[in-house]
Parts: sequence; structure tokens; C-alpha cells
Amino acid sequence: MDEFIREVDEEYRRQRIAEIWKRYSALIVGIAFLLVAGVAGWRYWQHVELQRSEAASARYDAALRLAREGKAEEAQKAFDAVAAEAPGGYRLLARFRAAGEAAKADAAAGARAYDAIASDGAVDGFMQDLARLRGAMLRLDGSDAQAAADLERLATPTNPWRHTARELLGLAALKRGETEAASRWFDQIAADRETPQGLRSRLEIYTALAAGGPVQTTQ
Repeated sequence: MDEFIREVDEEYRRQRIAEIWKRYSALIVGIAFLLVAGVAGWRYWQHVELQRSEAASARYDAALRLAREGKAEEAQKAFDAVAAEAPGGYRLLARFRAAGEAAKADAAAGARAYDAIASDGAVDGFMQDLARLRGAMLRLDGSDAQAAADLERLATPTNPWRHTARELLGLAALKRGETEAASRWFDQIAADRETPQGLRSRLEIYTALAAGGPVQTTQ
């Protein structure tokens, strides 16, 4: 009896499978085709992206060689070309390097290039702030108000670039003879537990200069 029931069950299942296949065979074949096509498309896309990445790497290396050889103008054009056509990672690297090469010839042009990165919503916030810091560093010698505002924005307690921003703000104030303002920035550096050791070592010199009053500079 058990064997008979088992044979009946198996026969029933075979009939059900046959009915399902007859009714949905086209759909099943279609789904299987889409899965295979999807996997193939994904593999092809990965292959294309790998080729693009390798090509961008080679072009980026070539631009770096031009920069090392002191060919700033040619290097900047090469970096600009990579930034215009390369995948995301190399594009951002190239934009930073192009801005740096531009700054060698014209600090204002370099600062504008960094500003463009800082204002690009497609760029990660961490890298936007780095671009903002680089641009401010190029403007700071000219007592640029925008540079000071950008650095103060970066000097907040949670910003990863705060240590450099505070140092630059303190030094700029010290250069202007504003020793009290400089001391406030240096105090923030001293109070921050995450201040790098190298900066703490320099801080001893900065605080001594601030305590000594306005610095007299000669031309």
C-alpha cells in the first residue's frame, strides 16, 4: 500500500510539472534567457570598466611624468584631459593635480580650480573640504577674506582637516600681528586630544611667538 501511494504521488507530481511547463514554458525560458543575458552584460561592463581604468591609469602616469620633468603647462593639460574622460577615481585625482599644476603658474587660477572641486556636489564631502583647504592655502598670503572663512569652516571640532586649518589661521593672525587671535587658535590646537604630535611640537614655537607680542617684519 505504501509503495502504491508513493507511485501515485510521484505520478501526480510528474503531471503537475508537465502542466506547469506546458503553461509557463515560454515564461521560464524567457526568465532564464534574461538571467544569462544579465550576467553576460554585467561581465562585459566589468571588462569595459577595467579597460577604461587601465587606460586612465596609463594616461595619469604619463601626466605625472610631465609634472616631475617640470613641464607644468603640459602636465596640466594632460591632467585636464584625464579629468574630462577618466572614470571617477582618476577623474578626481586628475582634477586635484591639474589645480596644483595651475597654481604653480598662477595661484589665483589654482585656487579657482580647487574652488570648482569644493563646490561640485558629485564630489565626496571629505574631498570637497580638502579642495577648500588647498584653495584657502593659496589665498591666505593675500589676507583673502574668503580664505579665512573657508578655514574657519574647516576648523570646527568634527572636521578631519581642522588641525591644519587651525594652524594656518593661527599663523595668519600671528603674521598680521593679531597675537590674541593667534593664541585662541593655538589654544584650540592644544585642547584637541587628536592633534597630531608633529603639530604639538610646532605649537610650542607658535605659543612662544604669540606670547612675545606682535612680530616686526622687515622687507
